Amino acid sequence: MSSKAQTETTATENTEASPSSLSESRELTYQQTLLASAAIGVAGGLIATLYYYVLEAFMHFVWYALPELIEHHFSRASLPHGIAHSGIYTIFLEPFFPSGIPSSIYIVIVATIGGLLVGLALRFLGPPGEITSVVDNIHEPGKINPRQSPSMIVTSLLSITAGGSLGPEAPLVQIIGSFGSWLANQLRLTIATVRLLTLCGMSAALGAFFGAPLGGAIFALEIPHRRGLEFYEAIAPAVISATLCFSLFRMSTGMSAAGIYHFPQIESISVMNLFEGALLGVLGALVAALFVLLFRTVGYLSEYLADYKILLATLGGLSIGVIAFVFPQTLFFSEMEIQSIIVETGSNLGIKLLLMIALAKMLAIACTVHSGFRGGFIFPLFFVGASVGLAISLAVPQIHPTMGMLCMMAALNVAITKTPVSTTVILTAASGAAMVPVLVIASFVSFVLTSPLSVIKSQRSRTEQESSGVSCPKLLPVKA
Repeated sequence: MSSKAQTETTATENTEASPSSLSESRELTYQQTLLASAAIGVAGGLIATLYYYVLEAFMHFVWYALPELIEHHFSRASLPHGIAHSGIYTIFLEPFFPSGIPSSIYIVIVATIGGLLVGLALRFLGPPGEITSVVDNIHEPGKINPRQSPSMIVTSLLSITAGGSLGPEAPLVQIIGSFGSWLANQLRLTIATVRLLTLCGMSAALGAFFGAPLGGAIFALEIPHRRGLEFYEAIAPAVISATLCFSLFRMSTGMSAAGIYHFPQIESISVMNLFEGALLGVLGALVAALFVLLFRTVGYLSEYLADYKILLATLGGLSIGVIAFVFPQTLFFSEMEIQSIIVETGSNLGIKLLLMIALAKMLAIACTVHSGFRGGFIFPLFFVGASVGLAISLAVPQIHPTMGMLCMMAALNVAITKTPVSTTVILTAASGAAMVPVLVIASFVSFVLTSPLSVIKSQRSRTEQESSGVSCPKLLPVKA
């Protein structure tokens, strides 16, 4: 089934409602809405924690336990000395395998087998949807179908474990967002309130993984639109959900409540820095245009195998492995690699290698998405932006590395997701308040220049939604 047909089917299923349910639909008071948003935040924290631990177990088995098992079984060379195992996200840099099995070959094998498993999951569990369908469902009918969550859970866990360049934030947006839809349906609420609680679930998911609850909440409200935040009435409930989910998730996992990234601080900003932010916004828009070109080209080529999901996913896994064979830095969703590879040691890689890694990462994202893997591309886009930004600062020493990396991260992500406000808030947590004006300039320059570019096709104005009669009725619409 094509993506368009799938979206139409999902929308049809979600808009069905009986006359009795219409007559029983009701509104919540504002206090009740806030209470419901708090409940979604707590539930979202538990869901995110469980998902995180399952993902960690999968990653540990594939990238730690299995190599050790192979080493023990073959009883070949002892483990190399001096390997610092600092986490599952850096294991691909110096993995330990039997002397007869090169680590690069193991990466290709794991990615290809992972692609096969993703294809089997898509074949037997059904397509779980993706960010385009989620955005479309937010507009109409205003909720996310919970029936797609099992397929999303399995497919995304396999996709990320196999090394795909996608993160867990998008799967959790759909999973926790669908919980918000389910809760609203159980309470027999009006379509406007159903949409609001669905947005609360999406905000909770993003708040947990971004490390910035306010930024995560605004991101969830911005991404349905192409011209800025329009679901303004959901801001307070969304922030409550995101904050509670973030707090519970960080406490349950033992993760720090501080931001994910730690860039060298810039104490003060000059007028020249503002011009640098504008220039980096232009360069970020150009990099985004290159990414969209790569993304559409890979998408066009993958259309020939659209009806062969297992084969397409397997070839996608093979492509991911081959790219990682040359550039192992492209594996995984790069949440931690931005810190460990780019911020801490990136200057040792040099300008040319940084740019090659960024290009390879963009290709890996495109292959991952179009082969049927499921996940989010926000963290991978941040990685690309950080790589290009550091390369620019090395080429032009007058540009501070922190400014180069953060502005390119902001400009590239805004160009693709159309989220200038939330991206600025999220990255401010990593750089301090002094960077706010520069990040705002870089974000909005890129936002304006890339208005014709579109990756998430279902993004649209709320006025289009209201003109079609979607949000005007107070009661759930009856299927014609």
